[in-house]
Amino acid sequence: MIVDAHHHLWRPERGYRWLDEPALAAIRRPFVPADLVAELAAAGVDRTVLVEGGRCHPAEAAEFLGYAADTPQIAGVVAWADVTDPGLERTVAGYRRERGGELLVGVRSQVQGEADPDYLDRPDVRRGLAVLGAAGLAFDLVIRVDQLPAAARAAAAVPGVRLVLDHLGKPRIDRGAVGLARWRDALAAFADRPNATAKLSGLVTEAGPGWSAAALRPFVGHAVDRFGPDRLMFGSDWPVCLLVTDYRTVRSTLEAALPELPAASRAAIFGGTARRVYGLRL
Repeated sequence: MIVDAHHHLWRPERGYRWLDEPALAAIRRPFVPADLVAELAAAGVDRTVLVEGGRCHPAEAAEFLGYAADTPQIAGVVAWADVTDPGLERTVAGYRRERGGELLVGVRSQVQGEADPDYLDRPDVRRGLAVLGAAGLAFDLVIRVDQLPAAARAAAAVPGVRLVLDHLGKPRIDRGAVGLARWRDALAAFADRPNATAKLSGLVTEAGPGWSAAALRPFVGHAVDRFGPDRLMFGSDWPVCLLVTDYRTVRSTLEAALPELPAASRAAIFGGTARRVYGLRL
């Protein structure tokens, strides 16, 4: 079973202000479950994890859980919540009472928008991570490369929470060897933590207009070396990926960028890891 561990849906008029940037005009339109289902069928993908899309509002969680309840292909939802919120326990409990609440598998905050590279060292952040761990939820890390050292410290400080690194920490693939070296050094301590996993997602976008499987290969290969297939998962990052290519090409490009691996290892990356880390009921 193929699982896409990272995609989005949105209706721009509901508060996705980041889509107002002129360069994002190609994806500034509604993307709803029917669009997703068509893409999955064409790409041979069976199940997905729907991830918050930068709206940063609790209403999005209710909407997405409802989508998951009505769409068998959506096996789990990573909803937005403010990890520093003193009422985080109540927020999570409220999400679980929504229709489809049993499909809540994780939480994400927009940490990449925090100027402080050490944001994840804050006591209120660490408390929130502990709350999520106690609730049995993963925390998706959408962070910059300069925030990776703090992510490693957070993983060590809160070993009871499963931390999922989105987009491999957004390395500058477009900068080639320079981007690889900076990211590789920053990633090391995080990858060493047993509660750390990562998504092979968003990479074609980070590579930019000159993307290719060859450009991705050093980054993907290093991720396989450091995490191993059992801590890596495929994610399309659709529809953001449409800025450079289509859904099916994202999947085929990752397949081409991976090193030679046994069938069981590829199966972990393309489904098994996501099923285990998110506790998907498949």
